[in-house]
Amino acid sequence: MDGAVVKLRRPFCVGLTGGIGSGKSTVAALFAERGVEVVDTDRLARELVEPGQEALAEIATQIGAAVLTAAGRLDRAALRQRIGREPETRRRLEAILHPRIRALAGERVYAATGPYVLLVIPLLAENRDAYGELLDRVLVVDCSPERQLERVIRRDAMDAEHAQAILGVQASRAARLAMADDILSNEADGDREDLALQVAALDMHYKALAVA
Repeated sequence: MDGAVVKLRRPFCVGLTGGIGSGKSTVAALFAERGVEVVDTDRLARELVEPGQEALAEIATQIGAAVLTAAGRLDRAALRQRIGREPETRRRLEAILHPRIRALAGERVYAATGPYVLLVIPLLAENRDAYGELLDRVLVVDCSPERQLERVIRRDAMDAEHAQAILGVQASRAARLAMADDILSNEADGDREDLALQVAALDMHYKALAVA
């Protein structure tokens, strides 16, 4: 009908989250191996700060050209140092990137064609309101804070104090678990087989929910 507005139907969407070092990337990769479409907000953030992108230009203007390399790319190390010293810099960066990440995530979710789509949002507990309308279910990858700390120190070759500071600014384990519809335990190091079994069961469950 002329003038009619066609509203796109959003695919069933599962939000995947978890604290740093919990194993989100491994879990997302296991879902992808099963053919699930994965939209990762960290990857979207990297897309948005590529040279020529509007967000990168705004970062240079509002935060300073010192966070760019000589080649005009984002100097992530310099930016991390600024964020660590200056809380206001973190707020400016979030104001520049978060709305754009949310908008791009929505585009990718709506464009997904599989039975369901997995939307990876590391800081979902801190930004639930921004993503709530996109999500039908929340999956939390969980492990103890002690295990998180061990993994971050080993993976990123940083000292315990720095790693603990990163964990300290994220939402608590209790806050993440409180928002979970499903919990995937990843306490054991290197047990990819156990993770794969948990992912397989969840994949079947989400496919059933998507057509219910």
